[in-house]
Amino acid sequence: MKTARLGTVLAGVMALGGCSAVSALNKAATPLNAYELRAPDTLPQATRTLSRALSVEPPTTSGALDTDRILVKPNAVQSLYLPDGRWASELPVMWQTMALRAFEDTGALSYVGRRPLGAVGDFALISEITDFQAELQGEDSATIRLRLTARMVRESDARVMARQVFTASLPVESTETLALVNGFNAASDDVLAQMVRWGLGVMGVQLPAS
Repeated sequence: MKTARLGTVLAGVMALGGCSAVSALNKAATPLNAYELRAPDTLPQATRTLSRALSVEPPTTSGALDTDRILVKPNAVQSLYLPDGRWASELPVMWQTMALRAFEDTGALSYVGRRPLGAVGDFALISEITDFQAELQGEDSATIRLRLTARMVRESDARVMARQVFTASLPVESTETLALVNGFNAASDDVLAQMVRWGLGVMGVQLPAS
């Protein structure tokens, strides 16, 4: 069965008004289909492996994002969840897994993991996601918005070696669930590619040009 356009679903739900609209949207379809974002496969391989260990922390998020639900904003002041889909795991865990895979796949570091190798590792990547939503531009289009602040921390003395903000804004010409998820995947690929190059650069590794 073809997925209903999100704009059409929202239009009917919004007519209910107030908190009942949010409740109706959240319960519009159960069980929800699960979607998983994957790390980009376009990053080049490093020409050498640096003897460095990196631990990647799950990003912190706001309450609306700290969930496995897919966030949709019909307007600037309202947050709802996609009625017929969810992430395969909670957003911080899913993003941590993608970041681990992206750094690891370059072959640039001797160790990449969720925890330091031994009592103290070399570096830790700490981040915060403040935007990860589909912003509706009408019934048939949306913009995927992603904003992440990353800090590279030296484990030995907890010094922040570098800080960088990464953003992506991607128009999607459909509000069907799969189109929105594909938009999230493309925006995530963009930010992850930027973040991996930046993070490796802080640690002294320059990837070849794509």
